[in-house]
Amino acid sequence: MLQSLHVKNLALIDEVEIELGKGLNIFTGETGAGKSLLLGSITLALGGKVAKDLLRENQDYTLVELQFSVEEKKIQKELEELGVYFEEPGQVLVSRKLVKGRSMAKVNGETVSAAELSKITGLLLDIHGQHEHQSLLHPSKHLAILDEYMGKEALQYRNQVKEAYEVYRKASAYAETFQMEEEQRIRELSFLEFECQEIEEANLKEQEEEELSAWYKKAVHGKKIMETMARVYEEMNYDGMDSAGEKIGHAVHELSAIVEYDEALKSVSEQLTEIDNLLSDFLREVSSYMDSLEFDEGQFLEAEARLDLIHRLENKYGGSILAIQAYYNEKQERLVLLKNYEVEKEAAEQKKKEAYQALIQVCEVLSKKRKEAAFSLTAKIKEALLELNFFDVQFEMAFTESLPSTNGFDQAEFLISTNPGQPIRPLGRVASGGELSRVMLAIKTVLSDQDGVDTLLFDEIDAGISGRTAQQVSEKLKQISKYRQILCITHLAQIASMADQHYLIEKQVEQGKTVTSVQELNREESIQELARILGGVKITESTIESAREMKELAEQYK
Repeated sequence: MLQSLHVKNLALIDEVEIELGKGLNIFTGETGAGKSLLLGSITLALGGKVAKDLLRENQDYTLVELQFSVEEKKIQKELEELGVYFEEPGQVLVSRKLVKGRSMAKVNGETVSAAELSKITGLLLDIHGQHEHQSLLHPSKHLAILDEYMGKEALQYRNQVKEAYEVYRKASAYAETFQMEEEQRIRELSFLEFECQEIEEANLKEQEEEELSAWYKKAVHGKKIMETMARVYEEMNYDGMDSAGEKIGHAVHELSAIVEYDEALKSVSEQLTEIDNLLSDFLREVSSYMDSLEFDEGQFLEAEARLDLIHRLENKYGGSILAIQAYYNEKQERLVLLKNYEVEKEAAEQKKKEAYQALIQVCEVLSKKRKEAAFSLTAKIKEALLELNFFDVQFEMAFTESLPSTNGFDQAEFLISTNPGQPIRPLGRVASGGELSRVMLAIKTVLSDQDGVDTLLFDEIDAGISGRTAQQVSEKLKQISKYRQILCITHLAQIASMADQHYLIEKQVEQGKTVTSVQELNREESIQELARILGGVKITESTIESAREMKELAEQYK
């Protein structure tokens, strides 16, 4: 359950700390006092978006913290699977901080993403917003409610449908490619044959372009290479008087004549001799290289033409020889298909047909499971509606089929009859706003038993109801609160009188600023607040007595 709520710097809230209890937690207050801020702060902590005007002006940050106590082992295990680490058994602290437009969310001190936060808090608290019952006007919501009731079973079968639909979609898309006329097929076939023949005749080889380019570059610059190498040889050989070879040779001779006078000169002489030997080797390498330099104009023109061919094919079919080969392989596959067009077309249509049949089969399984679950769901909702002042209600779910999709082929809609003798008709066409609100409460009651979420928040579940109906809604909320913690924002005294914990939300002026505060009421203060709800502007002794009587009757019901 939700143990406490801490809010700082949110709209009119400076700082509020609310300790919550088990059972039915009721929040009341004047219109405009800030009751919506309670829902807004919790929505913010759960990862929802919040309007900019809810962020308090002239403050560096907004902070909301929710402290939960989780007793159910199943929920603890699911939280652990989502990466929640318990420092204390069953304790979960959810916090969200907004700093200059940036959002930071943590669970038990560990930073989590918005998606992770949503999954984690979805196991802890469920919100029924003020206008959520209006969603019942849309039949697509009805099927979603049924799938939510089915839980993991629906998810399992829907995943199977989704996989089968993807297979069918791909098979269908492939079969659609076989729509060309015979003339078009022949024209494409001829063009592909020309392209493939052109690539085949080129007889391209890997690395061929790199090797040819290197040779061609060398050939283009052959004259310059030859002239430069000749000058180098001339500078370094042993023929000229000023050449390096001649001078080194002379130095070797001079040094060898004085080595016998000093042993230390032996090392120097050996090094110079080694240099002389290296120079001789170098000159032989240069001479050999120069001998190998031959310019063959025919070979040069052939290489040039070959490179031109390769570059032309690269421009047409890809930026490299590997890309050209990949293009060739792709077109070869297309050629095979076009040459065997009718056979391939028939095979594609057969695969599409088989994929469709497989899709229909898994859709039928999902539909069967849904219809079985719908019988149980509508029976439980009807039972809940009878407890909410629907005297002779009939409640069913009608199914129709549409084209299969990732969600199966089911179209489902809730049907209702609220009066004896009236035919059962679609919920959205029959129910008033107050009736829709009660139907949603009944659905939430059934789903809360199913999903095990420990805390439910109802924002003005009393919309459009009064009198006896309001009393029965309050009794229903009280029944649910025996097994689930309920947080309820209400305008009705009948509902507020059932509170196990009653909180007053009001606006006050402090130091020239309007702020919203939350105060837990004792029994007598709760009676005074009931009197305000009942009496409006002027509260009389009679109104107070009525409020007291209402509180006593609620206590007797408990």
